[in-house]
Amino acid sequence: MAIIIDGKETARKKREEAAARTAALTGRGFVPALAVVLVGENPASLSYVTAKEKALTEAGMQSRDIRFPADTSEEKLLGLIAELNADPLIHGILVQLPLPKHIREDRIITAIDPAKDVDGFHPVSVGNMVLGRPGFLPCTPHGILVLLEESKILTVGAHAVVVGRSNIVGKPLANLLARREINATVTVCHTGSGDLGRYTRQADILIAAAGRAGLITADMVKPGAAVIDVGVNRVPDVSAQKGYRLKGDVDFEAVSVKAAYITPVPGGVGPMTIAMLLLNVVEAAENCLAHR
Repeated sequence: MAIIIDGKETARKKREEAAARTAALTGRGFVPALAVVLVGENPASLSYVTAKEKALTEAGMQSRDIRFPADTSEEKLLGLIAELNADPLIHGILVQLPLPKHIREDRIITAIDPAKDVDGFHPVSVGNMVLGRPGFLPCTPHGILVLLEESKILTVGAHAVVVGRSNIVGKPLANLLARREINATVTVCHTGSGDLGRYTRQADILIAAAGRAGLITADMVKPGAAVIDVGVNRVPDVSAQKGYRLKGDVDFEAVSVKAAYITPVPGGVGPMTIAMLLLNVVEAAENCLAHR
């Protein structure tokens, strides 16, 4: 039976670290602040934003909650970002994705000052990550690396297979796993990979980030593998209070019998994303203070 990787416990430690660093800054009269921008009323986005704002408050940071209706123009959103870029009291800017279809996400992300890009999505942040230079790392991939480290899962020489090539998880995670200090051999799978199991069965470390409930079944997993499930899929369930339940990309019950390590959904990768965001906000505030 696999060891369950407790993302909540590791996230708690990281949030405590963020709170301690925040307290040190606050003691100097400098409170880290994040502007959280939400356009529209996507239920999942509302839930994520609420969780982020709660975590910020608990860590002693300030959260500026800015909400726009779904029909807000791209130009109005760009105008807001320009104001936030120029505001010395705001250290991080987070625009919750996805945005309404009439707004170009790339244009919005690129408009954010890289010094305030705590999501790590700006092309400058991505370039720094690829080159191994200092900068903000995207929160979910960074959180996965921390989980692997905390669980003492060997990455050096390991074959890591990443299922999914999104700009938010798959691509940056593959890059980070290949870094010299991590030193994994990385395979990226996607919709064009054909027989997915052919690749996943080779994985010492298998990361599922495709956004398809139950995609990874037990026959696709190498015995003794470490399985990281990034998927958070809403599956209808009339017996659940909200009418749905959360299910990962991995068939947890079957795969946990075969794997050596596995993350649950919820309670695995999800809590780490918010914890790493808090650390990025603190780092942005520290950088701002250092350059005063």
